[in-house]
Amino acid sequence: MTAPASLRAPRFWWRRPGPLSALLYPVAAIYGAIAGARLSRKGYRAKIPVLCIGNPTLGGAGKTPAAITIAKMLEAEGRKVFFLTRGYGGSEEGPLLADLRKHSATEIGDEAPLLANVAPTVVARDRAAGAKFAEANGAEILVLDDGFQNPSLEKDFSLLVIDGAKGLGNGLVFPAGPLRAPLGAQFARAQAVVIVGDGEAGGKAVKLAAEADLPVIRAILTADAESAQQFSGKRVLAFAGIGAPEKFFASLEAAAAEIVVRKPFGDHHRYSEQDAKALLHEAATKDLLLATTEKDLARIRGDEALSSFHANALALKVTLSFDDERAIKNLMGKALAR
Repeated sequence: MTAPASLRAPRFWWRRPGPLSALLYPVAAIYGAIAGARLSRKGYRAKIPVLCIGNPTLGGAGKTPAAITIAKMLEAEGRKVFFLTRGYGGSEEGPLLADLRKHSATEIGDEAPLLANVAPTVVARDRAAGAKFAEANGAEILVLDDGFQNPSLEKDFSLLVIDGAKGLGNGLVFPAGPLRAPLGAQFARAQAVVIVGDGEAGGKAVKLAAEADLPVIRAILTADAESAQQFSGKRVLAFAGIGAPEKFFASLEAAAAEIVVRKPFGDHHRYSEQDAKALLHEAATKDLLLATTEKDLARIRGDEALSSFHANALALKVTLSFDDERAIKNLMGKALAR
């Protein structure tokens, strides 16, 4: 039983519990009981360390950028890192090694193309099978982008990434709130929490993590300087089909872009020819630059029907950096020693 990742998060999830949350609470209680029990199941124990970057809530928080930063840290120490991802939204079941020369996001999902630019990336619906495949192909360390709530693969170290602006929302489980499973059950299986960006909601999450004796690391998402330069002073039509499109819009504005039109879509949105034609037409009519995220641009790459759309859109690249990189390395040390 899994909450749909493609769902556009309703506004009431991020407010104090109200009548709608109360109405959905009985369903949420059943869902939470099942999700909590599922977390306690035992899965495959890999022969190599497994590090998991997860998110306690539905919607974007910065999992993929965090996974990429951690992989780069480990690679800098000479370790052979592989990513493992479910390939959400892709048609391939795997396990297979993502190859950007022949695989598109339609086949391997949204995250895999970004991860594969950094390290070998295994796509597998069955994460245990994916781990075995990575082991057979020479992986020394496995970094999971998501999969925290999936029990099929044992984790040696898990980070829960939380958006500092949104925090944990109303603190209720789906569908009454944004939590993927009861918070206590999730915190009990994590080794640390990463708060991305500032915000009052993030401060509340820090307090809850401290009560659970979980270390908290601060992190920020910043635009790549070279990528940001192409948007500086430009009038843009910004579109994004991610969990938190407003974060992308804020990053664009921080890069000195003038956002004339904002087009938020649902998380993991699959762009149609009609979407492409409408966005291209509006951008051309208003003389605007088409701006989007790396994940969105990867999603439309390789689709012949969207080739013109892909050629005319530019992505703003972002990087996640930890305030205390040494603390992250120390926390991961025990898991890596295995």
